Amino acid sequence: MKSRLLALLALIAVVTLPGATLLAQTSAQPVFSTVPSAERIPNFDQLVSQLKQYHDCTCQCGCYAHDLDLQADRAIAFLQKRVTTQRPNEKLALVLDIDETSLSNYAEMLQQHYLWDDKVFDAWVNTAQAPAIPGTLRIDKEAIQLGVAVFFITGRPEDQRAATERNLRAVGYEWKSLTMRAPTEAGETAEVYKSAARARIAAQGYTIVLNVGDQWSDLKGKPEAEFSVKYPNPYYFIP
Repeated sequence: MKSRLLALLALIAVVTLPGATLLAQTSAQPVFSTVPSAERIPNFDQLVSQLKQYHDCTCQCGCYAHDLDLQADRAIAFLQKRVTTQRPNEKLALVLDIDETSLSNYAEMLQQHYLWDDKVFDAWVNTAQAPAIPGTLRIDKEAIQLGVAVFFITGRPEDQRAATERNLRAVGYEWKSLTMRAPTEAGETAEVYKSAARARIAAQGYTIVLNVGDQWSDLKGKPEAEFSVKYPNPYYFIP
């Protein structure tokens, strides 16, 4: 009898201890502890899955090819309208970025699980096997037909010129000039470098009427085009 009384008193003491309510709740309802700020960061594996689904047009998040074509159609419609107001002797220019704008590197990205590796990407560039982005090829051909000069401005280094030109020609592009990053420009941000390249085009007497790129750094910075078309690119960011 005495032992039972002691056990009952011990149980009463435990229940009345601080935190006993939490213990009771824990036994009745599981409790999960998280760090909310960390949980707001998207999970990498889930992001990779969503990127693939977006490219393959198999999710509710959109369809990459459709979105590219939509923007290309807008660019072509602008060009067609703009040439109707072209002044006598006015030289019109179209500026195109290359990677994820004119050529697709998706095969290389997929193989690398969307992770960046300079050496792997450089080797891919040198194969000159990147397919054209169809909408941009349509823009290029429309510009040529309308008499608008096509200027490529890419962040690729000058030592990749031969492979880049070979790739562009193989998929059907035509152009007037191709600007590539010189060694002395290696430390510049894309926006600074590309703005300076556009300034040199304008200095030749051209009116830059259209600029197409997949990064804001392809488009922003003086001088800017009359109409700039931003392609979607959820795969990487270039400042």
